[in-house]
Amino acid sequence: MGNYKSRPAISCADELKKKISESFSLFRSHISEDLRPVQGPEWSDLQLACSACDSTRVAALLIDDNVHEVTDAGLTLLHIACVSGGSKHLVEVLLQHGVKPGALSKNQFSALHLATYKGDIDCVQALLEGSVDVNQPENSGLTALHIAAMCGHQEIASCLIHNGACVNQGDAVKFTPLHMACNFGHDKVVEVLMRSGADLNVAGSVGDRPLHLACGKGHLRVTQLLIEGIESNKAEVNIKDDEEHTPIHFCCKSGHLVVLHYLLEQKADPHCPNIYGDTPLHLACYNGKTEVVRQLISRTGLGSITKENIFSETPLHCACTSGRSLEMVKFLLDQTGVRINCQGRDGHTAFHSACYHGHLRLVQYLLEKGADINLVATFSDQSGGSEKREEQTALMWAYEQGHDAIVTLVKHHKRPQDESAHGDYSQPGGEGSYVSVPSPIGKLKSMTREKIDVLQLRADLPHQFHILISDIEFNDVIGSGSFGKVYKGRFRGKIVAVKRYKASCFGTKSDVDMFCREVAILSKLNSPYVIQFLGACLDDPSQFAIVTQYVPGGSVYSLLHEQKRLIDLHSKLIIAIDVAKGMNYLHTLPQPIIHRDLNSQNILTDEHGHAIVADFGESQFLRTLEDNMTKQPGNLRWMAPEIFTQCTKYNIKADMFSYSLCLWELLAGELPFAHLKPAAAAAEMAYHQTRPPIAVTFPKPLVSLLQWGWNPNPEDRPEFAEILPILEDCKHSPAVMMLSNPSGYTAVPLSASLPAVIRDHDGDGEGEGGRATPPLVGNVSALKSRYEQELQRNCVDDLRPRLPFPQLDKNGYVSDPLSTLRISIPRPRQHLTSKGSPESGGNSS
Repeated sequence: MGNYKSRPAISCADELKKKISESFSLFRSHISEDLRPVQGPEWSDLQLACSACDSTRVAALLIDDNVHEVTDAGLTLLHIACVSGGSKHLVEVLLQHGVKPGALSKNQFSALHLATYKGDIDCVQALLEGSVDVNQPENSGLTALHIAAMCGHQEIASCLIHNGACVNQGDAVKFTPLHMACNFGHDKVVEVLMRSGADLNVAGSVGDRPLHLACGKGHLRVTQLLIEGIESNKAEVNIKDDEEHTPIHFCCKSGHLVVLHYLLEQKADPHCPNIYGDTPLHLACYNGKTEVVRQLISRTGLGSITKENIFSETPLHCACTSGRSLEMVKFLLDQTGVRINCQGRDGHTAFHSACYHGHLRLVQYLLEKGADINLVATFSDQSGGSEKREEQTALMWAYEQGHDAIVTLVKHHKRPQDESAHGDYSQPGGEGSYVSVPSPIGKLKSMTREKIDVLQLRADLPHQFHILISDIEFNDVIGSGSFGKVYKGRFRGKIVAVKRYKASCFGTKSDVDMFCREVAILSKLNSPYVIQFLGACLDDPSQFAIVTQYVPGGSVYSLLHEQKRLIDLHSKLIIAIDVAKGMNYLHTLPQPIIHRDLNSQNILTDEHGHAIVADFGESQFLRTLEDNMTKQPGNLRWMAPEIFTQCTKYNIKADMFSYSLCLWELLAGELPFAHLKPAAAAAEMAYHQTRPPIAVTFPKPLVSLLQWGWNPNPEDRPEFAEILPILEDCKHSPAVMMLSNPSGYTAVPLSASLPAVIRDHDGDGEGEGGRATPPLVGNVSALKSRYEQELQRNCVDDLRPRLPFPQLDKNGYVSDPLSTLRISIPRPRQHLTSKGSPESGGNSS
């Protein structure tokens, strides 16, 4: 018997169907290229005449020397004529002059293939009269009849059959034209093929019959035609493929109720298992088809309700493995004979399955209904030549998969025998501190496979964005991440940035998924405040790359924390405004985009001191506010609390929180909570509602904006359109202009071509070469120096001494309670210690 943890994600038939779907997408992509040829200056007058369907001019230009002309894409004159909708007469003229009817383009299509795909019956008839090979396949074995069946061209299919097309010829995966017509639901073509003697029970590569495909896609009329047949030629209602799936298995897996009812009327067996032991009910549960489950049980009884497959899973286990429908789990638990703590042969329960796959809501529900968290499953490990058996609880399964929220919930679930239970962020008798739960991926290993998303991306991405890896010149590495590396390079005479993916799998997130999403998003952006997309390499996962404009100024993170650049306040506000404009553009698109990874590393600056929002690897189109979003994307240090706490219902307001931290970072010149690790910093903000300290030198409008932007309640945060006027007014205010270039100071605007200035960490007000320290340096000691000098100059009314200068804690942060924002509980003066700092400061590590 199989072990649950070794259960394949998809069956062999599913894997093949996936590959077939990919090949169909690839076929459409390639044939679309041939159907939309790009006319270039190298096209001859004869080729242009064929493209214009000018048969008179073509006849005048044709000579023996040019009759075999081809384009760079391998299109002959006959291809061009068929693509351009040429008349039957034009096709006849070309054939009479000796153009080869069977010539293939570089994409391996003949003129007959192209004319058939277009549905041009006149061209098809003209080609057939010109002695073209009607059964000539393209490189994946598809003939013209396969293509007609795929596209639903009934008249062309009849014409091809009349001219000798083989109705039972198989392609590379043994699919006949009938398989194609059934898969795509073209009932009229199915009738034509059936009348022409097509074999209704012919098997594909894994024994899949046309009826399997029709039921899997939910094509009722096609299903009826096949089962009822013509005379004695009928499809068998319980016919099996190589994995012993019957048509009702495919129907229940896909959730097609009408087809299910019809199959049951035709005496389909509802309790028949496949070679994995899965009945139709198992497959409906695995795929979250709640209504199919209801109908199966109500119409066929409880014959499958307690059956186990070879992976020790009953339908209840399957529903918890899927986790797609809480209603289904509730319905199953109401059925006679179903027990919540039922253990399979290997000991694992439905609760184990829910924990293993990370279904938090389902885990909560099962705990409420009495799931026993102490039951153990037996896991067999045969590595090293000997079998080892290990007993594992559901908690261990969740831990192994890195589902932190479930680990926390199960670890501290209050059981009746417990006197107390404690959460991860509190300890009995203690003040409370952040205790991280490890997230080992452990035994989770999988190979990244090229998905249908890539093929769809190839078809959808405009032609001008398709790039060959050989067209890019790679130079220095300028960045790196879990995805791979970023290079400075050259493309089409321009200096560009190239993000090269390594096409591997990390955690539970596929590089391929991230790549496809990032390209799809970048290709739809057009704003001076976001990175400009130039193209992508889509040919092979090992060559995935994204080419964007090269921004020479580097990231804000690099400027502040690596180069130690001193930036005047006016330049900082220019950056803040540009980023706000870029984010406002993303959020106000017809289909809004949430960035999800806005931080100083992903804000780039150009040579003029302006900022550009970059890196959309974690970004996502925001369809509805109810959509489940990915848990914890992006950098923890800048992460909104609602994302860090494993919430999956966050929205674009999460970007505003991250932006506020970036704005604080710009003003202070320091990392938010630099003395804490990223996870601890995120926990401080999420669970203790601590925020970075507000220095007295921050302009008052920006202080209010920061407090507004990092509000713990996302709905109370502003839109970017609301803060832009505030930032603009602040940038043009006299106080900011004076602070950016007061008398006696040398301002360092970001656009100036000056060498990097090393920050004065001693706070004596003197920088490199004895030059006075520019205003608003990030280091707190420099802020103190600046504050004292402004008091002496008596320049700014807002900086006159009304309070003693704030104390600095051991980490160099301002610890004055009016300067440190702690939102959860405002602390009155009497709660201060003798040192003048809160008893439990927001910056304690």
